[in-house]
Amino acid sequence: MHLTAIRLAGFKSFADNTTFPVDAPLTGIIGPNGCGKSNIIDAVRWVLGETAAKQLRGQAMTDVIFAGAANRRGAAQASVALHFDNSDGKAGGAFADYAELVIARKVQSDGQSQYSINGKRV
Repeated sequence: MHLTAIRLAGFKSFADNTTFPVDAPLTGIIGPNGCGKSNIIDAVRWVLGETAAKQLRGQAMTDVIFAGAANRRGAAQASVALHFDNSDGKAGGAFADYAELVIARKVQSDGQSQYSINGKRV
C-alpha cells in the first residue's frame, strides 16, 4: 500500500480543489517561500488525526479553512483526502478487497469535523 495522491480543497492557502500526485517511491515538495509547502505537510498531519491546532500553526482547528484573500471569499469548509493504492491488499481486514483507499477529513466553519474512508463516515 502506498500514497498516490493528496487532494486539498479550502485548506489554508489552497482555496481551490488541488490534487498533488505522488508518482514515485520518493517525492519532494519544493518551491519558493510562501508557495504552500508547509501547508501540504500540515494537510497530511491533519487528515491523519492531528488534534492540536498549534501543531498546524493555528489557534483553533477552524484556522485550517481558507480565510479569503483580497478578491477572494473565504471557504465554508476545508477538506483533505489521502489516496492510497491498496491493490496489494496490505490494508487488510475490512479494507483488503479495496484497490484504493481514500482517507479524508473535513471541517466546517462551525468547527464540526468528520472523517471518512472511501466516502463512508467513521
